[in-house]
Amino acid sequence: MSNEKFEKGLVIRKQVLGEDYVNQSINNADDFNLPLQELVTEYCWGAVWGREELSKPERSLINLAMISALNRPHELKLHVKGALRNGVPKDKIREVLLQVAIYCGVPAAVDSFRIAKEAIQEYQEEQH
Repeated sequence: MSNEKFEKGLVIRKQVLGEDYVNQSINNADDFNLPLQELVTEYCWGAVWGREELSKPERSLINLAMISALNRPHELKLHVKGALRNGVPKDKIREVLLQVAIYCGVPAAVDSFRIAKEAIQEYQEEQH
């Protein structure tokens, strides 16, 4: 697939999630899940993340809250690392997760803190 929104989305997706992760996701796609990869890249990353009204760090913080509320641990770990790549400091990630505790419940926050801590450690190891 090649169109302007897809190409823009591919660039942004690689910037936020890391080139290796995105390449692996797309290269491992088959006829069953390739349409999902195309949809996510074009619409999530190109059409929405590509808008200028919110910065990448702002979008990352919003994502962390929503993904925590939805209890999606794999996506949370991925997006914690993305937030760090976008320049979001650990203390802001912590504050979002504290907000999750109040509005989504302590169990959601406990899981989210555990996953975020793992992601932060992995991200720091990857940077060295």
